[in-house]
Amino acid sequence: MIIEEVIKLLEQEYGSLEWQPGKEPIDVLIGTILSQNTSDVNSGRAFDSLLSAFGSWEDVASAPVEHIAQAIKSGGLFRIKAVRIKQVLNRIEEEQGSLSLNFLSLMNISEAKNYLLSLPGVGLKTASCILLFGMGKLCLPVDTHIFRVARRLGLIASGISIEKAHNLLQEQVPPSKVYQFHLHMIEHGRQVCHARQPRCGECVLKKGCPSLLV
Repeated sequence: MIIEEVIKLLEQEYGSLEWQPGKEPIDVLIGTILSQNTSDVNSGRAFDSLLSAFGSWEDVASAPVEHIAQAIKSGGLFRIKAVRIKQVLNRIEEEQGSLSLNFLSLMNISEAKNYLLSLPGVGLKTASCILLFGMGKLCLPVDTHIFRVARRLGLIASGISIEKAHNLLQEQVPPSKVYQFHLHMIEHGRQVCHARQPRCGECVLKKGCPSLLV
């Protein structure tokens, strides 16, 4: 199935989307770390709890790891995430003199991504989320939903890793559709193309899907 057709059919199903500014890059960074291996509801609660407990990222950066862990307990893997959050905030503050990632706006996507990947605990998905949602840079994050749906549609080969999938899908998606494609593929994975028992009979992509199960 060609990606242009996927984009068109998903847009018809879920509506047209355009990037909206408003999210701070540091907020996206911490939110994405908290979202790892947990639900959006739990990670959202952990994010709100963290800011409520400390008031600012500067206060989080200076807090003991165990205090951070306690604040994000609702988010799962809270001890590991607490260490990552403190490490990444301390690193940014030490290198930039403040807790801001706005300097990345002066870099191209490749340079900004490389900087983010140098931070402790930051992988391709997290770096791409910061660039897309925090800065409006057209960088495509690939989560488990997008990875699963893309493989089933034949947009990427079954043996490709999720890391390689970032570049392969980025090359296929027109820049103007990156934001929409990301959100639509996640929505489709959640609503229809489930990991187990996908609802193929209700899928708008079923006519061109090589993995059709009905």
